Amino acid sequence: MDRVKLVIDGQSVEAQRGATILEAARQAGIDLPTLCHHPALGGGGACRVCVCEVVGAKNLVAACVTPADDGMVVWTNSKVVREARRTVLELIIASHPQECLTCVRSETCELRRLASRFHVDPVRFARRREPLPKDESSPSIVRDPSKCVLCGRCVLACSVVQHVGAIGFAHRGIETTVEPAFGDDLASTKCVACGQCTLVCPVGAITVKDDTDAVFEALSDETKHVVVQVAPAVRAALGEEFGLPAGTDVTYQMVGALRQLGFDAVFDTQFSADLTIVEEGHELIERLNNGGPLPLITSCSPGWINYMENFHPSLQDHVSSCKSPQQMMGAVIKTYYANKAGVDPAEIVSVSVMPCTAKKYEAKRPEMQSSGYRDVDFVLTTRELAVMLKQAGIDLRNVHHRDFDHPLGESTGAGEIFGVTGGVMEAALRSVAFALAKRPLEGLELEPVRGFDGLREAELEVAGRKLRVAVAHGLANAEELLRRIESGEKEYHFVEIMACPGGCIAGGGQPFSQDPEIRHRRASVLYAGDRSKGLRMSHENPAVKQLYREFLGVPGSRVAHELLHTTYCHGAPAHGQPATARDVSKTGRSR
Repeated sequence: MDRVKLVIDGQSVEAQRGATILEAARQAGIDLPTLCHHPALGGGGACRVCVCEVVGAKNLVAACVTPADDGMVVWTNSKVVREARRTVLELIIASHPQECLTCVRSETCELRRLASRFHVDPVRFARRREPLPKDESSPSIVRDPSKCVLCGRCVLACSVVQHVGAIGFAHRGIETTVEPAFGDDLASTKCVACGQCTLVCPVGAITVKDDTDAVFEALSDETKHVVVQVAPAVRAALGEEFGLPAGTDVTYQMVGALRQLGFDAVFDTQFSADLTIVEEGHELIERLNNGGPLPLITSCSPGWINYMENFHPSLQDHVSSCKSPQQMMGAVIKTYYANKAGVDPAEIVSVSVMPCTAKKYEAKRPEMQSSGYRDVDFVLTTRELAVMLKQAGIDLRNVHHRDFDHPLGESTGAGEIFGVTGGVMEAALRSVAFALAKRPLEGLELEPVRGFDGLREAELEVAGRKLRVAVAHGLANAEELLRRIESGEKEYHFVEIMACPGGCIAGGGQPFSQDPEIRHRRASVLYAGDRSKGLRMSHENPAVKQLYREFLGVPGSRVAHELLHTTYCHGAPAHGQPATARDVSKTGRSR
């Protein structure tokens, strides 16, 4: 049989064979507490917060790693369980800094919630550890090892999900820590800055580097013209920070809120997503028609770019030379927009709101200033924007709706789906197919490249030729795809890789969630936005057409290459800090 029957707290429960007690209990509506377990990671068993009593067993068992079995009788709230659970929490808290009021995770700390839920008594145990120094060496991520509860979630995210292994367990017993090898700082490792560790850390031990004060300072400076761009995935998740259901589209409330914060212009990164497709589509067609390294691999995900530089530099010629939409928008703001608005680009502060921690890293790369100015000055994550709005007393639910500013606020449905895995591939193929066949695809919604399977392949007929494409999200899946490519096992024409599982909707800067359906809920916002747009192919965007007509010329032009393209993997790969890059004055504009 593929089902097992057991009794939990007097309730008859059926579960899939192989399910854990935790999974069976939650399926029955019993909320067993956990700390080291995370639904996106599985595993656990380290913290013992989920211990329960199994009749006939000699000891309490961890529900998150103990399989449910036929005839099993389980008690999750007996006296011995409550006492054990409370003692475990007191022991964890004893070695944890008592800084709840000032901790960045104060409102979302899972340890604090558990302590409140179980009425943990004043700490009975002496603190066992001396404070450890913070590691602020990375442009994206801050480690505070003093707050680490040794749950191991970050280690699983980094090693198993992302196949990077920048951090791991060190030492033994009460001296155990989670840190980079040899006690190095994070900037000395091959960290790709994806921030998946920050998403799963239950406390404040790994957090995103905070740029909110710097952006507030810029907004307060009357001599500065402060503009902001917002990525597609942000509008699909920001509402969660204000109590709205996951899957709520808050596009126009978000724009209104940014206006209330004081930004002089609010632009849509979906515009530059369309621009990226026009340039990247042109690049793909050039390689298909005139020869060039295939497959062409997308370059929109900076976490993936960092991974390529660190682990697969031999593939650099396969990676598109296009900058990401964030960086394209930054370059256009400091040139085209500055000229149209009559603003000195030296006085423009360009801010982006992104679902991604690696975008902070990307913005600091030395080659990202081809206009003569830094493309993007500050990057905020979705969570940081929520912090700023709350500090300013702005409740997203009560904000007047506003639309993006023009000309950099217009977008198509293709630009919207950039935020979900497979979206860049789908958007590109819509325009490439039109360019090759002079007519749109029969169905614009390309189901073969949609979904959340870690690795997806498809063969599509476009203008009489068969294009073999592949999509991977999450770097462990990307590693498998790259192995197939490098070994010659598979041949493709076009490949999309996103560093984060699910794509940008589950980026390291998005709201915390343990909802197993969170990716589907957020993706539904972007797919609905695509369907609602009058224009659904990037090359149809009238503002993009205007940009080429007035400034860039044609896709792939000299000006387009100077501003919108770059190259990666120069010399030593990026190890937590921006890599040494080419002298931008050779191909970019001087200041």
